[in-house]
Amino acid sequence: MRGRNATVEDALDEARDLYVRRRPESLARHRAAAEVMPGGNTRSVLFHGPFPFTALRGEGCRIFDADGHAYVNMAGEYTAGLFGHSHPAIRAAVMRALDGGVNLTAHNALEAEFARLICTRFPSIELVRFTNSGTEANLLALACATIATGRGTILAFEGGYHGSVLTFPPGARPAVNVPHRVVLAPYNDLAAAQRVARGVAGELAAIILEPMLGSGGCVPAEQGFLEGLRALADETGAVLIFDEVMTSRLAPGGLQEASGVLPDLTTLGKYVGGGMSFGAFGGRAGLMAMFDPRRSDAVLHAGTFNNNTLTMAAGIAALGEIYTPEVAVAHNARGDALREALNGIAARHAVPIVATGRGSMMTLHVLPAAPRDAAQAAAGHAGLKELLFLDLLERGYYMARRGMVALSLVLGEEELEGFRDAVDEVVALRAPLLRGAFG
Repeated sequence: MRGRNATVEDALDEARDLYVRRRPESLARHRAAAEVMPGGNTRSVLFHGPFPFTALRGEGCRIFDADGHAYVNMAGEYTAGLFGHSHPAIRAAVMRALDGGVNLTAHNALEAEFARLICTRFPSIELVRFTNSGTEANLLALACATIATGRGTILAFEGGYHGSVLTFPPGARPAVNVPHRVVLAPYNDLAAAQRVARGVAGELAAIILEPMLGSGGCVPAEQGFLEGLRALADETGAVLIFDEVMTSRLAPGGLQEASGVLPDLTTLGKYVGGGMSFGAFGGRAGLMAMFDPRRSDAVLHAGTFNNNTLTMAAGIAALGEIYTPEVAVAHNARGDALREALNGIAARHAVPIVATGRGSMMTLHVLPAAPRDAAQAAAGHAGLKELLFLDLLERGYYMARRGMVALSLVLGEEELEGFRDAVDEVVALRAPLLRGAFG
């Protein structure tokens, strides 16, 4: 076996070959899927080389693939899987909703209850409306901002992800974006954001950001950056939008509560709907009032499944029964402890790996220091990150290919200890390659 003393390319060839040999059924299913979907894929983030494995079922914190392998799911459905794959309270809520009828073609008894839980939980949200995804939520929040201000320019940040049609990856990679006029600034660079915003101040409708970059590498916003953007929005008359689709799980009232910086509008998604298809946008009553259908000049907001009973019921269970403020505090403390342990492993082996993030969200970077923005995060060693991903997969731990970990509530101490041990083993094995990664 060449692993310990191989070049990165040799080690990757070996790891990929092992992956292929152990997953013939997933390969067959991937090839069949490619006959009817481009690349056999309908969700880009799930694709990885040599080919993605096929999951047949999930239970608790584990998923099981077509070749009989079980994995502890550390990716957590990219933050949406907070409750694991089969939480009994979510299941019971969905079954009750099914018994009452799925699509009622009317206001139902669940939507106001769910809305009240959200408005009570998140300090910036006075009124809320539901959508079917975080993507839709951000589209509607930006529509609200452009209509309210009569302006058409959006300030966003490099590495920001606001849904499938509002993504701004670093570099020149193409993105399928809606035709807003968007100006970009580097994340965590307040001076640059001020220059850009003031240059278009008369046209600036909104400033939108994640209070911690999610797909951009779990890079937390610095407190001064958030405070400065709040002041900049006030100065320019722009609407400040916090995309808390991912980050709302990181404190009882999201990162807006934790930072004390309140946006004008907030978008939600992922876990808030209990793992069902879900999105929401809400904020100041004066802004949200434009959607009030009792008004003669109301802005229309349609969506057949906005108030679907399955999501409403699952969301009530999620926020009302399971992810209480006390549970949120304890769960994110577990995440902080895990991230500290992972950084301790890297330090003990003297390798350029750093875990960034906050609470139950984190990303492993092959970098000598923690990144402050998406460009720095993207400069990590891609080959070694893939190698770590494949090595951990072979040991039964599935994190995102990009290194992201999102802890679910059903991960026990046994699974967390196992993950720490697996990372320790992999880092020890690959230490020579890691130490040589940056000269």
